[in-house]
Amino acid sequence: MDHQLTFADSEFSHKRRQTRKEKFLGRMEKLIPWQRLVTIIEPYYPKAGKGRRPYPLMTMLRIHCLQQWYSLSDPAMEDALYEIASMRLFAGLSLDRPIPDHTTIMNFRHLLERHNLARTIFDEVVKWLADAGVLLKEGSLMDATIIEAPNSTKNKTGTRDPEMHQTKKGNLWHFGMKAHIGVDARTGVTHSFTTTSANVHDLNQAEHLLHGEEAFVFADSGYRGAEKRDELKDVKADWYIAAIPSKVKALKKHPRINKVLLGIEYKKASIRAKVEHPFRIIKCQFGFTKARYRGLKKNDGKLAMLFALANIVRVDQMLRA
Repeated sequence: MDHQLTFADSEFSHKRRQTRKEKFLGRMEKLIPWQRLVTIIEPYYPKAGKGRRPYPLMTMLRIHCLQQWYSLSDPAMEDALYEIASMRLFAGLSLDRPIPDHTTIMNFRHLLERHNLARTIFDEVVKWLADAGVLLKEGSLMDATIIEAPNSTKNKTGTRDPEMHQTKKGNLWHFGMKAHIGVDARTGVTHSFTTTSANVHDLNQAEHLLHGEEAFVFADSGYRGAEKRDELKDVKADWYIAAIPSKVKALKKHPRINKVLLGIEYKKASIRAKVEHPFRIIKCQFGFTKARYRGLKKNDGKLAMLFALANIVRVDQMLRA
């Protein structure tokens, strides 16, 4: 992006040592198909001449990506643009020009939410990866993760989020939502996902996690019986569902006798492990461990952007490997 640097920014950009943040942003700068994403948002973005002149769309999109990568609220993002030179340069901003305030950053997020553009961006990234030959569509892996939501009632309504629900996992109760994903078996790239309240069974979302060209599907024991369901009986794929934990535990009591069966379960688990990569990226790397917004629609948009960016990070990991 073309912009005039201040003396401070110019000195920063020519310093010898690059931080990890600078290196990461440099790789994302080259890897993300910016123009394809801008084309999606452009028809809905305010045009110059109608009210206050808007910031360049590319700048606002980059700021939005920074928010997802570093789990920043709107005010924290505004502060970061003033304080962190690498983020400012990535967004194409300079201290001698106006910096978007937190309201402008919030309005851009609301624009994406209002027109469901985050979902369109996710679909476009998946299509871009398929066109590039990264998404191979040989097989799919399915899984779901619980994302906690605030259960406090200290808010305007005095209630918990009505679209979030509680569910029991092991001996613990969790209140929040679930992200269900379908992942490419070869690369670990997410090709589909759904967002539901936490009490929805994984099996009920299985039909939405397949692209239809799979030769095989791997999933954990929560998806037992998937191939027999009416909505999935026409899927022409081999199903490899993990045994329930109690059965695996029983097999381990006599490892020599059950060597073959245990080997099969270990093989299933090793292949299925790639489905955890997107969850690791959005939770551990991007810091999305708790729902920030009320309602499933807003959080679905948040997840769409996170999984789109996680796919690009996954490609970056493969390129560097």
